[in-house]
Amino acid sequence: MLKGIPKILSPELLKVLCEMGHSDCLVISDGNFPAESMGKDAVVIRCDGHGVPELLDAILQVFPLDTYVPHPVNLMEVMPGDDVETPIWDTYKEIIRKYDDRGDQTVGHIERFAFYEQAKKAYAIIATGEKALYANVMLQKGVVTDE
Repeated sequence: MLKGIPKILSPELLKVLCEMGHSDCLVISDGNFPAESMGKDAVVIRCDGHGVPELLDAILQVFPLDTYVPHPVNLMEVMPGDDVETPIWDTYKEIIRKYDDRGDQTVGHIERFAFYEQAKKAYAIIATGEKALYANVMLQKGVVTDE
């Protein structure tokens, strides 16, 4: 066991987060996301017993967001005509504000099929058991600086 590391971050997940470099992308997917087929060229980590918000909160404690892009956090847009509410996005924004001074400005939206294409290029995909719809989030890693 380690001190100061959220218990939800498994050794496998910590290793992957550490291996990632600047500009690498990480997808935290909801339970409906096709993680295995999208992640054929990525590391897929199963976290089925957890939701996206609790993993997002734990990951952002150790994962720097990219400061060189306008939106280092991206959400999958709701498809036109899909009558779905996305209150989980507000939860994400609250969590992000705790760890990044830019707050809501860090969050962008990507059309569903474009999100899938970018997910295919991700370094890793974390498959969760999240039941909320359109709950997928993509993070772009930044750099750690001397503070």
